[in-house]
Amino acid sequence: MKIISVVGARPNFMKVAPIHAAIKKLNLPVHHLICHTGQHYDKKMSKIFFNDLNIPEPDFYLGVGSGSHAEQTAKIMIGFEKILIEEKPDLVIVVGDVNSTIACSLTAVKLGIKVAHVEAGLRSFDRSMPEEINRILTDAISDYLFVSEKSGLNNLRNEGIPPEKIFFVGNVMIDSLINFLNNANESSILSYYNLMPGEYCLLTLHRPSNVDNKDKLSEILDLILEVSKKKKIFFPVHPRTKKNMEKFGLLGPLNNDVIITDPIGYIDFIALVKNSGLVITDSGGIQEETTFLGIPCVTLRNSTERPITVEIGTNYLVGENIQSARKYIDEIISGKNKKGSIPELWDGKAAERIVNILVGRGY
Repeated sequence: MKIISVVGARPNFMKVAPIHAAIKKLNLPVHHLICHTGQHYDKKMSKIFFNDLNIPEPDFYLGVGSGSHAEQTAKIMIGFEKILIEEKPDLVIVVGDVNSTIACSLTAVKLGIKVAHVEAGLRSFDRSMPEEINRILTDAISDYLFVSEKSGLNNLRNEGIPPEKIFFVGNVMIDSLINFLNNANESSILSYYNLMPGEYCLLTLHRPSNVDNKDKLSEILDLILEVSKKKKIFFPVHPRTKKNMEKFGLLGPLNNDVIITDPIGYIDFIALVKNSGLVITDSGGIQEETTFLGIPCVTLRNSTERPITVEIGTNYLVGENIQSARKYIDEIISGKNKKGSIPELWDGKAAERIVNILVGRGY
C-alpha cells in the first residue's frame, strides 16, 4: 500500500509525525511518502520541526510559497497532480485546514485516489475564516474522516456524511505532545530567557482579524503591556504579525517585560506552554495542547472549531472584546482559573487507530 501524506504549514508537521511513527512501529506493509507543499516555508524553522519530530526529509517539495488563496491553491494542485500521476498512490492523507489540505484533496479525488482527512468535522461556523471553507469542502469529498472530538461527529452527521466514512479516533496533535513531553522537559529555553515556571505568560498572534488592522493590533498590544506589569510576557512573533507590527510602528512601545523572539521550534515551544502560567492566543492547536496540559488559555476569537476545549478543558473563548479578555486574564492571574479535564481518546494512540483502520485491521 502506497500512501502520500501532505504537510503545508507548521501545525501539519505535528499531525503527520505520529502517523509516520505509527506505520513504522506497527511494521505495516505501507510505503509512506511525505509531500511538503511549501505553503508556509521558513528554511530554518522547517528544518527544526522535521528534526524535532523525527520526520524524514520530505520525499517531495513543491515550494509554492506565499500568494493569494487562489494562486497558492492553484500552484499546489498543479504540482501535486504531477506527483500523483507519477507515483500512483493508493491513498492521500491530508491534515488540518490549510490551503494545502483542500488543494491536495481535490487533486487526488479528481484522479480517483482515495483521501483520508485527519482532524475532520471541526467547525467554527464562521465562513469568513478561509480555514472553515477548507474544512467543509475537504470533508465533503474525503473517503475517510478521522475525528478528534465529539463535536466533529455531530457536525459530519448534520452535513449528511455517510456514517461508514466517519471514525472517532482521538487527537494526533496530542499524540505528538505525549511523544515529546520528555524532550520538552529537557529543553533549556526557560533558563536561556531567565523564565520561572508559572511566572510568565505565553502569547501567540497570527489571525488576520487580529493582526491586519492597526487599531485592533494596537488594542491587543496595549492589553499585553498591562498584563506584563503582573507577569512577564514571552512572545514568539509570527512573520505576518511582525510584518504588520513594523508597518504600523508598533514594535517600539513594548517594554523589557515583553520578550519578543522569532518563531520557536516544537520542543522548545511545548516547554514554554507546559511551564507557563497562562497562554493568550488566537491559534487552534494551542487550545488543545493547553487543555491536555491543564494550562489556562485565553483565546482572542469569536468562535472556536474546538469547542471541547471550552466545554471541559481549560480554554476561555473571550471574543474580540478586549474588556472581556482583561476580565478573564485578571481572574486567571489571581488563581481563579477553571481546572478542566482531558477529552475522550486524547491518549496518545490516535495515529495507531488511524493506520489500523487504513490497512483494514480496525481498532
